[in-house]
Amino acid sequence: MDWKRKLTSRKFWISVAAMLGSIATSIAGLAISNETVTAIGMVCGVVSAAIYAAAEAYVDGKSVSAAEIIVETAEKEETAEKAVDSQ
Repeated sequence: MDWKRKLTSRKFWISVAAMLGSIATSIAGLAISNETVTAIGMVCGVVSAAIYAAAEAYVDGKSVSAAEIIVETAEKEETAEKAVDSQ
């Protein structure tokens, strides 16, 4: 894992902020004995983690797709060069 890239990612820091906000909301709900506020904080924490995971999966999928296109293009160019050389 590229930690430098991860620690400079805006998605990562937004997710961290959302998680911290969710934890703070849950603690506040516990402090004032409000189960609704506590539940909202917990749900938001889970949702922020899920959104971050989905965003990373999307980016990873696009990276793999782009790599496949590059390999296919290189193979086509190599085949074309061989065809020209054989003539």
